[in-house]
Amino acid sequence: MHGFDNNYLLLTPGPLSTTQSVRAAMMYDVPTRDKEYFAMIQDIRRELVQLAAGGDEKYTAVLVQGSGTYAVESMLCSAVSVNDRLLIAVNGAYGQRMAEIAKKAGLTFETVTFEEDEPVDVKAVSDMLWKGDFTHLAVIHLETTTGILNPVKELGRICAESGTVFMADCMSSFGSVEFDMRECGMSFMAASSNKCLQGVPGIGLVVCRRDAVEKCRGNSRSVSLDLYDQYAFMESSKGGFRFTSPTHVILGLKQALAELSEEGGIAARSARYRENQRILSEGVKELGFKLFLLEEVQSPVITTIEYPSGGFDFERMYGYLKDNGFYIYPGKLTKKETFRIGTIGNVFPDDIRRLLGLIEHWLEA
Repeated sequence: MHGFDNNYLLLTPGPLSTTQSVRAAMMYDVPTRDKEYFAMIQDIRRELVQLAAGGDEKYTAVLVQGSGTYAVESMLCSAVSVNDRLLIAVNGAYGQRMAEIAKKAGLTFETVTFEEDEPVDVKAVSDMLWKGDFTHLAVIHLETTTGILNPVKELGRICAESGTVFMADCMSSFGSVEFDMRECGMSFMAASSNKCLQGVPGIGLVVCRRDAVEKCRGNSRSVSLDLYDQYAFMESSKGGFRFTSPTHVILGLKQALAELSEEGGIAARSARYRENQRILSEGVKELGFKLFLLEEVQSPVITTIEYPSGGFDFERMYGYLKDNGFYIYPGKLTKKETFRIGTIGNVFPDDIRRLLGLIEHWLEA
């Protein structure tokens, strides 16, 4: 027997707490070559395009077996050919991960780096694009290292002006922040079945312009992560995967998307997350903690909190909160000691208030 149960609330950047109904939806074995199953996958693809680009038929969704990072790697290594030059904007660990992917794959690329508490600077990126003859730009929309939001709409505008293909890792923003790929000028957007769609881990997804993915043919350095081949097979088979399909995750994702619609779509979910984050940030400040980010660049997904002075013991507080049903996360910064608390998933304002009460009790003890 394991030491976990379904009563824990995961106040983390993902995986996150799901509903009982999402978990229940996965309790079936289904055949992977069944027409009904294929139709379900096609429905999911259409729903993802509806959420990301208003259902525009110029866009499509490609599902990739694996975590969100698999989708990011598939996107980068399929979109950027041997004749292309990629610029990666970095202001956290996940931007650095994109650079690691590009290096391992042998892509021609450069990085432009910013501080972890500062959003990507549009002018600095624009200067690089105009001077460096880059064909592609990649950025993290919501950098989960800190919870900072980057200005994708403005970056998309300068990409359009310079003729640059714009790609974004929207792992934590898709489902938590309202945006439209068309307005942001994104040709490719990578996300995941978990995070703010509130499914479970196991499917990476790339929503992309059809004309952009069709130009990816022959570019991939990988067989399993070849975005064009996956797209072409899903189109020709009307919903099939080239290799073993993650059937139970698909069932969970279908239910999660239905629940997103029932909640009122991304606007309603974003409002709930924002309220969670507001209560959390105000509460921890009242308890004497300092927030790492300024309010104007803070996302509703995860909040980075600095260690207070005077012998603060994060591991002891972590253990106390775990014993009382909550999981939080350690920090991921390079320059400051911090911890992080997520406000996404099947989590509501009263849950955050209970957490704050526990932290207050632990501090007093």
